[in-house]
Amino acid sequence: MEPVQELMKVRIRKMEELKSFGIEPYPQRAWECQTTEKIKELYGNMEEEELKESSPSVRCAGRIVSFRDFGKSVFFHILDRKGKIQIYARKDVLESPEYELFKKFDIGDIIGVEGTLFKTKTKELTILARNIVLLAKSLRPLPEKWHGLKDIEERHRKRYLDLIVNEKIRDVFVKRSRIVNFIRLYLTERDFLEVETPMMHLIPGGADAKPFMTHHNALDLDLYLRIAPELYLKRLIVGGMERVFEINRNFRNEGISVKHNPEFTMLEFYQAYATYEDLMRLLEDLITRLVMEIHNGTKINFKGSVIDFSPPWQRYKMEEALEVIGGLNVREESLENLQKLARDLGMEDVNGASRGKLLTKIFEALCEEKLINPTFVTHYPVDVSPLAKRSKEDPDIVERFELYIGGMEIANGFNELNDPFDQKERFINQAARKGQDYPIDEDYIMALEYGMPPTAGCGVGIDRLVMVLTDSPSIREVILFPLLRP
Repeated sequence: MEPVQELMKVRIRKMEELKSFGIEPYPQRAWECQTTEKIKELYGNMEEEELKESSPSVRCAGRIVSFRDFGKSVFFHILDRKGKIQIYARKDVLESPEYELFKKFDIGDIIGVEGTLFKTKTKELTILARNIVLLAKSLRPLPEKWHGLKDIEERHRKRYLDLIVNEKIRDVFVKRSRIVNFIRLYLTERDFLEVETPMMHLIPGGADAKPFMTHHNALDLDLYLRIAPELYLKRLIVGGMERVFEINRNFRNEGISVKHNPEFTMLEFYQAYATYEDLMRLLEDLITRLVMEIHNGTKINFKGSVIDFSPPWQRYKMEEALEVIGGLNVREESLENLQKLARDLGMEDVNGASRGKLLTKIFEALCEEKLINPTFVTHYPVDVSPLAKRSKEDPDIVERFELYIGGMEIANGFNELNDPFDQKERFINQAARKGQDYPIDEDYIMALEYGMPPTAGCGVGIDRLVMVLTDSPSIREVILFPLLRP
């Protein structure tokens, strides 16, 4: 029998013994209490004598994560959502349950504790327990050396265990929640309206990506999980909402890497009567304030590099970035030379690729990972930007930016194409590249025909932003339940 199964048999025997003495292993009861953080906040700075005189009584609850047995007394720690606190159980003080029954509790059990506070010789704030209540029995032992496991995927599969024993991971997801809430508040304070748009689409649109398909039985319809909410959000701009945003879940049936997960979270926001330059300034201010909120400064560490968010951020046109960062002057390069360079960089299917698509792929290969400090790259080719407005100076370029931080694309924004004739032509060209059956969103064209005001829009990868702000090397570390092989 596996060692874990043997340990479970022992724990089950203990549970049955506790039940025979009237201790319910899974009671349905409330246990009103303070968090460990609140207890430390209220009493952590009190001197030992002051605590002794006042003997403040407290109640808390959590999971037992350590246990040191000294015979007639036990020191142990419990963990709640805010942290850990030490508990001291003594045979001559513990009123309930009987001390010997309490010693049948195990690491992993969830308990409620009531007692008075004191400080140990090492100045650790500790609860002297009067009453201990079993709230849930743990039948499986917690891993003793969780971080020593070689299979990192096991941590992601059993995230509940990862959260119990890995304080850093708990902190990542607390910060993730703070990041999302900060963004939501920042935008709503600037008169953006939060909205919700469909997750099941009749047509895959809003980005160039391979969708997941599903089927609705009652309507007998094939549907696509959304790859982006963009076209619906811009319909709302047509409808007069003018400033909207959505923090949304997107689904793309493509590769998995340290930067890609099949389902991921995006922020998309759209502002009428604004330009992409306005959104660059807004995004620079938003993220700088966010970094200050999370890190109390503008410099952070990410994957061994120091990133400085102090504004103003660096800006390059794409061809300028290729020259300055990639060491490649492409202004006069022929299509044939660009194809050869793309092949040399390991790219496939370059023969039919347009000049703009080749330049973009070469830029991503030569420059992307070198853009550590926040950097805006602008002036993208029109043939990789089917929804962006053309530049007045150069019709082959669109009024668009991408934001890079920590060697990753974090955001993409542009002046929205509101010319229905240009938009329809680009949809037709996109469909021709995809194949004859690729659908065109005629309803979106119709919406543009009613008139959409000059609008700028932006999408921000929440998962990647959280990676940077929590120094997490993989997107799986910032998604609670990433998709994995069984």
